Amino acid sequence: MKHPLLTLRAFSVFSSLRGLSRRRSIRFTPEGTRFLLFTFGIGLAAINTGNNLFYLLLAMMLSLIVISGLLSEHCLRRLEIRRHVPDLIMANEPTTLTLSVANRHRHLPSFSLRFLDVVEGQEVDRGLAIHLLPAQSSMLLSYPLLATKRGWIRFEGIRAQTLFPFGLFLKKGFYATEAHLLVSPPIKPLALRFMDELVSEGQGESLSRRGHGTQLYNLRLYQPGDDSRSIHWMTTARTSQLIVRETEAEDQRRILVILSIVAPDESEPLFERSVTFVASLLWQLTERAYPVRLIVGREDSGLGSGSAHLFAMLR
Repeated sequence: MKHPLLTLRAFSVFSSLRGLSRRRSIRFTPEGTRFLLFTFGIGLAAINTGNNLFYLLLAMMLSLIVISGLLSEHCLRRLEIRRHVPDLIMANEPTTLTLSVANRHRHLPSFSLRFLDVVEGQEVDRGLAIHLLPAQSSMLLSYPLLATKRGWIRFEGIRAQTLFPFGLFLKKGFYATEAHLLVSPPIKPLALRFMDELVSEGQGESLSRRGHGTQLYNLRLYQPGDDSRSIHWMTTARTSQLIVRETEAEDQRRILVILSIVAPDESEPLFERSVTFVASLLWQLTERAYPVRLIVGREDSGLGSGSAHLFAMLR
């Protein structure tokens, strides 16, 4: 009868080895293949001739192979990799992502590290490399990213690899750094006059504070950067100074945006332009602090305001 504790330990060891094999891989480089064939030839010569010099040379070459495998494994062990991504980026706008790579070895450094980004099952070479990472130290790596389509980007992890020390093996290790990055439609500026005419529709309650409204709140001196259309010309003529008018905020004006998703296949470019326009509109309305509600098909964002609500709508 098998002891259950021994069975459990054997299964645990087998699972650990299987998980390690998924995270680690090793293959010979062209130079390593030639070196292995040469080692095989030296071994045949040693067996056929019985010459001690051939045996000594064979032992040295086998030692180099073993040392190469051990040192390459050492370079990838105790690495800690973290990915830093923003909450939201815009399509067709470059952004910068960063990786934090730390060596948790107490005394031994890691050499000749190269990193591949694993995105949705594909390995992407972004030119990230570290030649020397001392023990108990970390380093930041950054790279540009340009997303051309809206939606989600799923980062699965980082594939670290090294040729250290002799270039005989290419040793790879996978480090899970899963992250999801939201790519919103490109945000394009909308005409100020169009926005003013749009939000002027309907009814709003004026408040006793400055904001984007229609009722007069205050008159003040013109400052660089003020909209020239806000100049109060009658007061300017009377005082011989540029005077601009400020309007009262209207926080009771609620805006509903509906985007239809029913469209024939051939109208996809038009639909994408509509999505871009709606995203730009939501962005502008949020900047003006209007409560906004978005309906897309059966999805309803509910009424809200602020950046968190904007991100929820752009999802």
